Amino acid sequence: MSVVIVLEGAGPGSFTVAVSPLAELSACLHALTGSAHHPQLREWATAVTDGASGALRAGLHRFSPLWSALRWRGFYPGLDGTAAGGTRPVAGGLDEQLQGLAGLPVARFAELTAFACVSGYRGFDFSRLLHSAGQRAALGHAVAALSAERRALAAELLRDPERCRDGLLVFLDRCRAEFFTQAWADTEPELLRSAHTVRGRLTAGGGWGPAGTDELSAALASLSPDASRLTGPPRVVFDKLHHSVITPARTPVLLVPSRHNSPHLVVKNEPGLPPVLHYPVDAPEVGVTLARSRMLALTDPRRVRLCRLIARESMTTLDLAARLSMTAPQVSRHLRALRDLGLVRTERSGRFVLYRLDLAAVERLGQDVVTGLQH
Repeated sequence: MSVVIVLEGAGPGSFTVAVSPLAELSACLHALTGSAHHPQLREWATAVTDGASGALRAGLHRFSPLWSALRWRGFYPGLDGTAAGGTRPVAGGLDEQLQGLAGLPVARFAELTAFACVSGYRGFDFSRLLHSAGQRAALGHAVAALSAERRALAAELLRDPERCRDGLLVFLDRCRAEFFTQAWADTEPELLRSAHTVRGRLTAGGGWGPAGTDELSAALASLSPDASRLTGPPRVVFDKLHHSVITPARTPVLLVPSRHNSPHLVVKNEPGLPPVLHYPVDAPEVGVTLARSRMLALTDPRRVRLCRLIARESMTTLDLAARLSMTAPQVSRHLRALRDLGLVRTERSGRFVLYRLDLAAVERLGQDVVTGLQH
């Protein structure tokens, strides 16, 4: 499955890059309740949770479905239908964004929250959740086999959606007081720099046309190691666990940088709302496709023996062929495959080319797999 961004007819005006404190708060909450996914934030997450009040701890448990696998759309700008690329601002300060949540019609709040409770959109219609017995029953049935947190939040939503919304707002305000004010002060400058960089990449082609489309494609592909640039029509494909097609020429896209989201690239594409790409400012270098290819390359016993030899010292193709009882062309094919995957380095000594295993790349393989599976 994949998220496809079709660039035909799109230009720089089809994209807006903006920082969003509320979106970053959602990333912080995700990291706090899933610190195993974010080892680089584990120390920070431990410090926050160790010093958290009882009310904050309770809220982290109560509302956790909103920032788990399917990020709640309420955390992102554009709930009023304002599309990226328009004349109105798409993001603001945390106060302004929380006010926007407070003014969200309760029926819309219930619809978006129900989607988060069931962790998906396919096959569900919650547009009349508050007034349709069938939709309420569908929500109850869908969460019955899910986690206790999802069942509890769905039950609270059906029982009293206004109280649920008010409780969420109180919790988010508590987050600001207990940890997010400092986290945002530390993070905002980096997000602004990233937004400026990505904005420059999007506009580097100077506008519409093949050259401009190529720059748009390159800018979007830089957001993820698992992105592919394709033609006919020009498009960027992100390897994700859900399928979606986004056409910026018709529906402008909002790009939001994040520090605490890393390594995740979150794509939001709900009907009737501007698509959002919540991207990590430090996208990992190795994605799941490359990590998997590297593991597969090392399942060949001949390559394993070859790697054991060049892990200790640099060697030539002829030397390896003699030691492994293989022909030089056979060894060359294996070395080429390993080099293309970034597992082997070369150096020249006179007229000879020496090959050596990149031990750092092999050492990172396990972590690359973990990171790639999450991206």
